[in-house]
Amino acid sequence: MATDPSEYEKAMPIVVAHMAKIERAVERTRASHAGQPYAAVHQALVEALQNEAAQRVVPQVIEELARQISNTPETLLPDIHT
Repeated sequence: MATDPSEYEKAMPIVVAHMAKIERAVERTRASHAGQPYAAVHQALVEALQNEAAQRVVPQVIEELARQISNTPETLLPDIHT
């Protein structure tokens, strides 16, 4: 079963926009919650995704991102205030 290449071209801008929303939510959560307990990070990430209207993310992806953010020491984050 072949897929029409134009369908791919039509879908890509939607996919790219959705990924940008997810990236903004993750970066915002990382900046505000790095190194904090998993539960707090997970909740903050879910809320950030909702604020970006990007809540359609596989739960396992959210869990893994929250784990990574929770395990990131704050000292590894760049200082954006200098």
